[in-house]
Amino acid sequence: MFYREAGQFKTTYESDGQIFPIRQERIALGALLLVALAIVPLFASPYMLSAILIPFLIFSLAALGLNILTGYCGQLSLGTAAFMAVGAFASFNFIARLPGIPMLLAFVLGGLCAAMVGIAFGLPSLRIRGFYLAASTLATQFFVVWCLTKIPYLTNGSASGVITAQKIVIFGYQFDTPASKYVLVLAIVALMALLAKNMIRSNVGRSWMAVRDMDVAAEVIGFRPMRTKLLAFAVSSFYCGVAGALYAYAYLGTVEPEAYNLDLSFRILFMIIIGGVGSVLGSFLGAAFIVLLPVFLNILAHSLSLPTSVASNLELMVFGALIIFFLIVEPHGLARLWQVGKEKLRLWPFPH
Repeated sequence: MFYREAGQFKTTYESDGQIFPIRQERIALGALLLVALAIVPLFASPYMLSAILIPFLIFSLAALGLNILTGYCGQLSLGTAAFMAVGAFASFNFIARLPGIPMLLAFVLGGLCAAMVGIAFGLPSLRIRGFYLAASTLATQFFVVWCLTKIPYLTNGSASGVITAQKIVIFGYQFDTPASKYVLVLAIVALMALLAKNMIRSNVGRSWMAVRDMDVAAEVIGFRPMRTKLLAFAVSSFYCGVAGALYAYAYLGTVEPEAYNLDLSFRILFMIIIGGVGSVLGSFLGAAFIVLLPVFLNILAHSLSLPTSVASNLELMVFGALIIFFLIVEPHGLARLWQVGKEKLRLWPFPH
């Protein structure tokens, strides 16, 4: 039996109405989530939680948002950090100016504000595409950061532009420890990843992939490219906006424009290129790779006693080499390598 996901056909084995690989995948994901929720907070150090696991989850959510737009709908974007900034500053202003508003609601409203900005800057996608569209989304990055630094209302009149984020209080419980923040971020990311997975398998996801593969043919068979593209911009920006709010409140502890610079947009773009364009799993694999790679490179530089000038540029050189490697050798990224590895392991040691 065959089923279709992310534009590729995969085989499954069906017996008595049950599709075993799908069921095994769900069991494995459920067990992994249980371990992440129940065991990791007990044994992980505060440094690992606050410096590695929390940013990994937040970047995974942002990469998932970009993957919805670029990987599934085929619309290039270089303004991911700008949408994250909109979500962070909108959430801050909702909490500061509406006393008593639930923080989760503020995060959702921040994501909706990012979605509206995404729709506004997604309008050029109706006329242009490819690198020209990427250039227009790059303008989003500069325009949003300029607004955040020049309009005092958005920063609550802060002279420096750096604002201390409010404490995370949900249902009367204050999330002030690394473990509690990790559990909160994990729950939000897991829920939104599940929603994205189901959305991609629905008619909405199929319309995105149809427009990505050939927008003229998609319009001929009944899809509406304008609505499809704008919906992709809205959903993608919503995910990035929520990720930006979590980035400010659960990781940085401050709300500042400089945290959402162009470098962050490129880092998230590297995540989906390395992890796998058009793959939910690839968003997580790419984020894990980008977050963990600098740690390993720092350990390697210290162990080899490399000069400071070499160690400081080692990360950039390795990132550039990996981008070229994956674009040439494996365009589908780590997600494809993971899939191939699973297939070979399933058939090993008797391939026939």
